Amino acid sequence: MIIDEERKLVFSEQTNLLEQAAYKYELQEREEPNLYRNLFEYDSIPKISFNHRNVPINMPKEIWITDTTFRDGQQSTSPFTTTQIVDLYKLLNKLGGPRGIIRQSEFFVYSPKDRRAVEECLALGLDFPEITTWIRASDKDFELVREIGIKETGILVSCSDYHIYKKMGLTRKSALEKYLGIVKNALDHGIKPRCHFEDITRADFYGFVLPFAEELVSLGEKAGVPIKIRACDTMGYGVSFPGTALPRSVQGIIYGLQHYAGVSSEMLEWHGHNDFYKSVSNASTAWLYGCSGVNCSLLGIGERTGNCPLEAMVIEYCSLRGTSDGMNLPVITEIANYFEREIGYEIPARTPFVGRNFNVTRAGIHADGLLKDEEIYNIFNTAKLLNRPASVAVDMHSGLAGIAHWMNSYFSLSPEESIGKQHPSIAKMKEIIDAQYSDGRTTVMGDDELVNILSDIDFELYEKLSHIHIHKNTGN
Repeated sequence: MIIDEERKLVFSEQTNLLEQAAYKYELQEREEPNLYRNLFEYDSIPKISFNHRNVPINMPKEIWITDTTFRDGQQSTSPFTTTQIVDLYKLLNKLGGPRGIIRQSEFFVYSPKDRRAVEECLALGLDFPEITTWIRASDKDFELVREIGIKETGILVSCSDYHIYKKMGLTRKSALEKYLGIVKNALDHGIKPRCHFEDITRADFYGFVLPFAEELVSLGEKAGVPIKIRACDTMGYGVSFPGTALPRSVQGIIYGLQHYAGVSSEMLEWHGHNDFYKSVSNASTAWLYGCSGVNCSLLGIGERTGNCPLEAMVIEYCSLRGTSDGMNLPVITEIANYFEREIGYEIPARTPFVGRNFNVTRAGIHADGLLKDEEIYNIFNTAKLLNRPASVAVDMHSGLAGIAHWMNSYFSLSPEESIGKQHPSIAKMKEIIDAQYSDGRTTVMGDDELVNILSDIDFELYEKLSHIHIHKNTGN
């Protein structure tokens, strides 16, 4: 950039326009905390305010995903065993592909079990995801990281007055001094600090967030080590509607950190929770407006309503980039199966991409569409991309088409081998199924039940289809 010092103008090589030089913001100390009571009244639903200011989309050249399954994720589930952590870490590597789209994964280091998991994952020698840790802003926590030899650690630096005044009993100035001290300590010991700006969507952006970010940028420049900032939407208050005002505006936060504090895209990361069902859209918005990293957890596990689901952002990446960039998408299904089989975690059946029923239909009219052309009622080729064929759950609403689609899917029939809904055995099966629901049944028909019904009414067809199924699945 070329700067006209006299007029305080900057000629941007990106926009090819003269722009006002970025303002510098000073810390605004105050005796009482700013709790934004006009937005967060507590006894009412938080309000979304608009100032009608829009900032430009600024998609970074590179975007990536980071993982917090073993840190924030573990805070909401039964603790993983060391073996489970290692297995999931290897699956993250497999999913992220050779380019490491899943760039980092953060671990706890407080217990012997956590440290053993870190050591075993480090021993695998995998390039991605890079193993990082998370600590509170204290010297004691820092010593733990230094002993293990981790290159980067997250440091909790709460930035809203809710935390500074009400939780920690500090002032903005004393909090800033405390945080800068631990960051300097990390730099002195050769550790890259990643500063977690906790509760940023309730923080005084101009009075604390920007002055703190500017101090970190300056500190990093002096040390020759850029300091990463993770913008943490701790309570899920972030919104991405055009023209929304700070402190809740996702795009406003990202733009401000870049434009005013000079934080580069690769040093910015978004961490959002799902309290208001906005974690995925907010993470995508952070990408679009200049943030290279979005922090997620597998299946969205985490505090309260959870984090942004990692698998969702894998799909968002493909949507925004038009390519998977080497990510191994069927591993998403492997991960879901591992959680249910090895960890005993029950995934809600309708969860996108990983739930048992995410691409299952019960409606007869939808089943009829699937029977004619799967693309009519399936979001994409889930069999090819996720190793999850579209299927039909058979119940009182499925109709002839639903039963026919189940049969074709269950026995792995090709289009040439498929059974149409006009087949007489389909009608006979429907009579038996309808009779069960007339008698008061309320549950979905299981595969074994349907196979037994087919075997009873048309053993010859059952044997023929079973032979096809066995041949395709065993090669014999």
